[in-house]
Amino acid sequence: MTQPEPKAGITQIKPYVGGKSKSDGVTQTIKLSSNENPWGPSPRAVAAYGMAAGQLQRYPDGAHGTLREMIGRVHGLPPEQLICGAGSDELLGLLVHAYAGVGDEVLFTEHGFLMYRIYTLANGATPVTAAENNLTTDVDALLAKVTAKTKIVFLANPNNPTGTVIPFSEVKRLREALPPQVILGLDAAYAEYIDDPAYDAGASLVTAGTNSIMFRTFSKIYGLPAIRLGWAYAPPAMIDILNRVRSPFNVTAPALLAGLAAVEDQDYIAEMRMKNTQERVRVTEALQALGLQVIPSQTNFVLVKFGASAASANQYLMARGLIVREVGNYGLPEYLLISIGTTDENTQLLAALSDFSAQHAA
Repeated sequence: MTQPEPKAGITQIKPYVGGKSKSDGVTQTIKLSSNENPWGPSPRAVAAYGMAAGQLQRYPDGAHGTLREMIGRVHGLPPEQLICGAGSDELLGLLVHAYAGVGDEVLFTEHGFLMYRIYTLANGATPVTAAENNLTTDVDALLAKVTAKTKIVFLANPNNPTGTVIPFSEVKRLREALPPQVILGLDAAYAEYIDDPAYDAGASLVTAGTNSIMFRTFSKIYGLPAIRLGWAYAPPAMIDILNRVRSPFNVTAPALLAGLAAVEDQDYIAEMRMKNTQERVRVTEALQALGLQVIPSQTNFVLVKFGASAASANQYLMARGLIVREVGNYGLPEYLLISIGTTDENTQLLAALSDFSAQHAA
């Protein structure tokens, strides 16, 4: 039987594979593979989610009005320039769908988030990558890859899976050097983990009227990846286009209620940032004491170089119920990505890696 032909580019996609959540033969596991908040969401968000059970017969607010108002109030942004989605992933995909197609190029760094490539290929456009410098975005390398076909440049800052950050002066330099019609997509999924007052997630570039869009998520510090919720801030014309192509009820009512309560509880977010920073510093220093190279991170994960022993280290940890993430699909086969867990989880991880290092050295 003749098979229907998919659109150009789709057969080139390697489906996204998330971090593992179980280890064969191990009943009790510690998941440190998906950059999740191990302490979970605000209790207010959990309570709000439960309240949604009595409203399941109704469609959600398709305009996300109350949530956009609260996000705008907390971040000092105009609600009419905000859009919500089923995770920031959906919004990334909508941007490519709306602005790039056959004959166009979408540019990002060589170790950028895999979904940039997937959405580009799904829409028939061509993915283009620029080399990084010491696993950090190189603005000059990005600019060197810009052509007349470039429609979107994605910049994750902090980057996933490297955890590295470039100063806002470099982000501004990138924006100023790009042709004005090229969209700069600023993926700030991990922005809330940074306590440096000089950091700018990109909102100021959007406010300045450039063709820039900033993406944010509830899946990381907010601890709500299960409900799939994200948002973006963009110029009015871009918001209008994205609203034309999104599904009418793309965010569920329980997600809207939980997200609203989560945004209101900024004291909880400050607590999560403090806890994560303390544990990230502790984990980083302990790993370095074992002789491992840890890429400087300002997120809730660290990228650790194990060299030729990366696969065996991963197997050793998996056998003990400690699930981290191999990142060979990001072109980093010598590294493991390790999410920051609770104090107890991190202690167990460090003990296991100390044992592994001792055996490997012997």
